[in-house]
Amino acid sequence: MQLFKLKSVTHSFDTFAEFAQEFNLGERDLVITNAFIYEPYMKACQLPCRFIMQEKYGLGEPSDEMMNQILADIRDLQFDRVIAVGGGTVIDISKLFVLKDLKDVMDAFDRKMPLIKEKQLVIVPTTCGTGSEVTNISIAEIKSRRTKMGLADDAIVADDAVIIPELLKTLPFQFYACSAIDALIHAVEAYVSPKASPYSRLFSEAAWDIILEVFKKIAEHGPEYRFEKLGEMIMASNYAGIAFGNAGVGAVHALSYPLGGNYHVPHGEANYQFFTEVFKVYQKKNPFGQIVEMSWKLSKILNCQPEQVFSEMDKLLGCLINKKQLREYGMKDEEVRGFAEAVIQTQQRLLANNYVELSVDEIEAIYRILY
Repeated sequence: MQLFKLKSVTHSFDTFAEFAQEFNLGERDLVITNAFIYEPYMKACQLPCRFIMQEKYGLGEPSDEMMNQILADIRDLQFDRVIAVGGGTVIDISKLFVLKDLKDVMDAFDRKMPLIKEKQLVIVPTTCGTGSEVTNISIAEIKSRRTKMGLADDAIVADDAVIIPELLKTLPFQFYACSAIDALIHAVEAYVSPKASPYSRLFSEAAWDIILEVFKKIAEHGPEYRFEKLGEMIMASNYAGIAFGNAGVGAVHALSYPLGGNYHVPHGEANYQFFTEVFKVYQKKNPFGQIVEMSWKLSKILNCQPEQVFSEMDKLLGCLINKKQLREYGMKDEEVRGFAEAVIQTQQRLLANNYVELSVDEIEAIYRILY
């Protein structure tokens, strides 16, 4: 039984310029990023790399269409490394471009081609949420299927993960909060995963310790407090990524994917909608499993009784961003059952990793509570 793995080498720099010099970025590097990151942090470096600005191909979450448009534009370029500098969209896109003979990303997502790594991959996250710089997962909205799909394979793991806290300075608070909540969910879901080990749980706990203490200070002092702890939060996201890269996530992500795929809700925000309700069901269905230990640990941070953890979590997260009702995104009452059925049909990879098994009726009930 495999207990733990970490294939990426993690580096840390104070500035992007230091990273560019140390990694000797040059003309054989393809850099995928955003203009709002390039202008303040990269432009002055005058690098001879080939740059792709992701937003030119569409806004929002990564999609198969977006990926294929970029793929068509880079097909004739000669490059040895893919350098991803951005949030989850940039990172998930970039991971696919290291694959040999990739002509249509759906061939990779549907496993219709051998997944062979041909290029080196360097990932520099600019949010404190995905942890994707140390995972073997890429997630995309599949437009034709109106849902999201994940590709999990070691062929798309970064060779190098690079942490640069200064890149978080321009992240608006709404995006900061959503991404940090996503990192918290990664840590919590991974902790109760059936694939969790004592090693992965160390990283889960290290992640939520940092994240929740920062959240409590933000609730007390306001959003500007986040600038005091940028380095800690990006490291916590990395810890959570290591945890879920080894143990996986479950029903929170499974329920959120159809919401994101149908209504284009950002990934972290979509996960936030379902987080505590899913765990309340877990706690009710199996109150004697691994969730006992986790709830006890979280209760010490949240200053409450273990059985109150997820209600108190709701209150704390609500101090950062308001949780919307699902109808506010456009979901209709008559669609709720169909969403629950879609989760069962399309998200078995994630549902197999649940703390407890959820039926279609239980999933529908969660949707209806949040509707």
